[in-house]
Amino acid sequence: MSKKYFGTDGIRGLVGQGAITPEFALKLGWAAGKVFASNGNRKVLIGKDTRISGYMLETALESGLIAAGVDVGLLGPMPTPAISYLTQTFRADAGIVISASHNPYYDNGIKFFSAEGTKLPDDVEHEIERMIEQELTCVESEKLGKAFRINDAAGRYIEFCKSRFALESLKGMKIVVDTANGATYHIAPNVFRELGADVISIFAEPNGLNINDHCGATHTDALRQAVLQHNADVGIALDGDGDRLIMVDEKGMEVDGDELVFILARQALKKGELKGGVVGTLMSNLGLEVALKNLSIPFKRANVGDRYVMQLLKENGWTIGGESSGHVINLDHIPTGDGTISAVQILAAIVDTGMTLSELKSGMEKYPQKLINVRTAPNKYPLEVDEVKLAIQAAEVELGDEGRILIRKSGTEPLIRVMTEGKDGKLIKRVAQKVADKVAEHAE
Repeated sequence: MSKKYFGTDGIRGLVGQGAITPEFALKLGWAAGKVFASNGNRKVLIGKDTRISGYMLETALESGLIAAGVDVGLLGPMPTPAISYLTQTFRADAGIVISASHNPYYDNGIKFFSAEGTKLPDDVEHEIERMIEQELTCVESEKLGKAFRINDAAGRYIEFCKSRFALESLKGMKIVVDTANGATYHIAPNVFRELGADVISIFAEPNGLNINDHCGATHTDALRQAVLQHNADVGIALDGDGDRLIMVDEKGMEVDGDELVFILARQALKKGELKGGVVGTLMSNLGLEVALKNLSIPFKRANVGDRYVMQLLKENGWTIGGESSGHVINLDHIPTGDGTISAVQILAAIVDTGMTLSELKSGMEKYPQKLINVRTAPNKYPLEVDEVKLAIQAAEVELGDEGRILIRKSGTEPLIRVMTEGKDGKLIKRVAQKVADKVAEHAE
């Protein structure tokens, strides 16, 4: 059964419209609180990123939860994976994240973690949606929830991140860290600094409006320049809520999620710690699959979205997976994608092997890939148009056995993603543009 409000990664939208309003957040907090309370659960944590609308949504969610008889712990600005960890640490019954990840400040979203720090099961999300349709009623005064602020949350999480580094220190390493003016601004630089690295921090001055603004994991140009300017060993780019990681090597070249997953898998194999294989997505570069095959490491593709990567990992009993966009998962360390902890693991591989990041990634050769995002207007469904279907079929014929095309609707933005991949770079660019143009004709 399809969901009315929850998408692949919580509830998202434009602030002030649809579900991202104070009225809806109040009702959502109450509905979630009623579902949790019905199971005897009465303590929920709320964290947020740095966008200005977080204040409004936090207050509304808090009121709804309290009205349902649930206590609320307020974490303030905190990375999404930190809320996963802290939900477990404080023995809360659920965690709520107010964030729209890599999106601009005028978007926001709300997602939930279970008591185990994992994303809510589909049946619980369905139950919350059913409760949203009910009339809001307040519990008796003596049963109202209470709110309390958790002041040591950041310090606890920093110590946890540091504990994932098994070697002595990062002394002698120079690192540039781009926190995207987001939720890791007070976390990530301190983690690496306290591990002994010389840290240059950029885009770490959030003002509510500058989150992800030409910085972070989706815009690495400034980071690449900074790495070269400071003669740094490595650059680290996180997104607004801290669950994505893109790195830059000592030569100023970007290292994406596929390459990071490869490095982690190979390092785990070398140490005899790899459990089974690796999970990527339909968007993962063919070069990752080939490189893992050369190491005799099994590889499976999930649907796009870190929840589907997680699902396939659990089904197979594997621990390492991720997306090219920078969602890197290592279940040996934390039950969700965590940009800071993934960076700690990559830095550990650099220290352990004595190799540079460019040398570590050289074991994987990326195939040419072209991705074009086509923005769609509301109530437009270009993938259902016959002309578009025929264009996709023609593209498949043209690429043949030497490449592939993938067309998908984004789960977080009003976009159709057109991706081609293959040995011939010129061919895949031409084919991708041809299909994207046809999609665009029917997208407005």
